[in-house]
Amino acid sequence: MSGHSKWSSIKHKKGALDAKRGKIFTKIIKEITVAARIGGGDPDGNPRLRTAILTAKGQNMPGDNITRAIKKGTGELDGVQYEEVNYEGYGPGGAAIFLEAMTDNKNRTVSEIRAALGKAGGNLGENGCVSWIFEQKGLITVKTESKDEDELMELAIDAGADDMKIVDNHYEITTVVESFEGVRNALEGAGITLEIAEIARIPSNTVAVDEKKGKALLKLMDILDDHDDIQKAYSNFDISDDVMNAILEDN
Repeated sequence: MSGHSKWSSIKHKKGALDAKRGKIFTKIIKEITVAARIGGGDPDGNPRLRTAILTAKGQNMPGDNITRAIKKGTGELDGVQYEEVNYEGYGPGGAAIFLEAMTDNKNRTVSEIRAALGKAGGNLGENGCVSWIFEQKGLITVKTESKDEDELMELAIDAGADDMKIVDNHYEITTVVESFEGVRNALEGAGITLEIAEIARIPSNTVAVDEKKGKALLKLMDILDDHDDIQKAYSNFDISDDVMNAILEDN
């Protein structure tokens, strides 16, 4: 099971997505603003902005918030100028960690990330130290109860998907970046509700961790995921279901 999928499923189990809706809105607004600044404010001609808007709508973000974010990106409204930057390092148990951030103060952000990793027993690494582990792919998840497996796989593969597997009561569909939008449109056009539809970084290998290191990693990932400047936090750790259930029972 990929570290990204494991972390995503853990967040669902812990109810973190609903608990942090305000944080999620902030991160999506940043993404919309930067996407509009880089590629323009027309979603029809800006795939990155189009995906960000769909994500915002999936989180029930008010339309006025989306419009203001676009206008800040295009310069029609005043707004903070964010810079995109990635950070790489290691967590407990040697798990690789890759962070996508947007910040208006790189010195502050890198200092806070270094401190968080160090406190957890990890460390911030040089650029390129773990990026080779994480490949950018389209990631789409669908609840298993919503569609027959064979029918969904046929539809996804015909639309250009690379693979589909079952992960924690969800179908996980992966695509190359170039095929992501076509696959998403095909599934939505067939009336299928998508739980997640995004460009993600999928690890090519995983690191198994025990309960102690698993707890430390989960705490660290919560801290990183909650950081205002971090858009997405990825790791390649893997925790067995038995260990995961033991951790959740202790919390």
